[in-house]
Amino acid sequence: MSELKHLQNGSDIRGIACEGVAGEDVNLTPAIANRIGQAFAYWLANKLGKDVKDLTIGLGHDSRVTADSLIEATSAGILSTGAKAVACGLVSTPSMFMTVVFPETAFDGSIMITASHLPFNRNGLKFFDKDGGLEKADITDILERASKLEEGKTDQKADRMDILSLYCTSLCEKIRAGVNANDYEHPLAGLRITVDAGNGAGGFFVDKVLQPLGADTTGSQFLEPDGYFPNHIPNPEDKKAMKAIQDAVLANHSDLGIIFDTDVDRMSAVLPNGEAVNRDAIIAMMAAILVKDYPGSTVVTDSVTSDRLTRFLEGKLGMKQHRFQRGYKNVINECKRLNSEGIVSPLAIETSGHGALSENYFLDDGAYLAVKMLIATALAKKENKALASYIEGLEPEFEGREYRMKLLGEDFKAYGQDVLKGFEENAKTNGYTVVTPSYEGVRLQFDGGWALLRLSLHDPLMPLNIEGSKEGDCDKIKEVIAKLLSSFDKLDTTILK
Repeated sequence: MSELKHLQNGSDIRGIACEGVAGEDVNLTPAIANRIGQAFAYWLANKLGKDVKDLTIGLGHDSRVTADSLIEATSAGILSTGAKAVACGLVSTPSMFMTVVFPETAFDGSIMITASHLPFNRNGLKFFDKDGGLEKADITDILERASKLEEGKTDQKADRMDILSLYCTSLCEKIRAGVNANDYEHPLAGLRITVDAGNGAGGFFVDKVLQPLGADTTGSQFLEPDGYFPNHIPNPEDKKAMKAIQDAVLANHSDLGIIFDTDVDRMSAVLPNGEAVNRDAIIAMMAAILVKDYPGSTVVTDSVTSDRLTRFLEGKLGMKQHRFQRGYKNVINECKRLNSEGIVSPLAIETSGHGALSENYFLDDGAYLAVKMLIATALAKKENKALASYIEGLEPEFEGREYRMKLLGEDFKAYGQDVLKGFEENAKTNGYTVVTPSYEGVRLQFDGGWALLRLSLHDPLMPLNIEGSKEGDCDKIKEVIAKLLSSFDKLDTTILK
């Protein structure tokens, strides 16, 4: 287990799959992927109460350079158990979940080979069953099973299926029904939509969704799959990536720009004037699109959203914000919990661009968010309005910063918890306002902004997020935080000086 446990990244598996970066040794080999494939098959059979030989498991991948070798090895592992494996080719992560849902496929489970936006030498595995993405404890179980297995041998080959066309057909129908234009088949006619896929898996959205619906996709870029990501990191949070789509929108006079991450479970957008719709703004936009159907409902967000978003959601839209923990599985599971208790919550969304809707199986699907935004764009045009009208009243962001401070020592999680407890006590002693409830870390409210100190989900780090409302606020808040943390000798606060 010792060689495999380091591959767990919350509810995913991620590792170094090829050479090419100095000091980073390969720890996710085809042989290990083979054992993980076997382990998933046995785990799934146990959960479903089925004989493993009665299972059908789908496999897909993004554009990473190690995709083919890992797919082949994982498939061989599955086939060696007697289960059926179906290779779905280059796809998005959300489409692999839908193979469990679509009646045409109805797989027992599925695996996506991806490491999201991480560098080219990384890769990983995401798993789905009928309940959605697996939980952290499930991944631990699968890795424990894999640690006891030998590499599985088989002469069988995986079947092949074009799942992406089936998935895109469903997206097209949602847009047609949502817009209900006079030209039902081409509801996006007259709109210029520019897509940046970052050389990940998202290029399909142009030729399988936008163009069949009549959109002009002039200016769309980096649609060709290339696992070396030669143009920019396929990550909506990356500044270079966002500038690339902003420039494309302005140069091509587009009505909307869309940018996906590598495996298309995240997205952000750009308005015709080049304004980015990301972080707080993507949350505000999606909430504003949904509020008509879910008035007074609750939006679950991660912990680093700003006060301006709260004022928009609660003051402008009449919705409620439930600011929860970082991590897309955390916000999704909290959204599920609220709904199970009778609290209507249609949206779980992170500032990273991970967004899941209750109407879409609580699946974080960047393409589905794009579908909702395209419908809103087309409907706004019918009324001679701009998409930007949905987020009128969202105050402009002045300045936000993030500092990532290292935790020293082996038991960093325990020490980090001590830091949070002491930090809160110091803040109260010195008369600063501690925001409650806080589901992650300690949040302080200031006249000119706020600060959030929290523990990283996986690394020996304590991120500090600060936001100010005018020039000089962030520096003042940073000085206060530095003093409140000055007594913790195993927390490296050098970055604050």
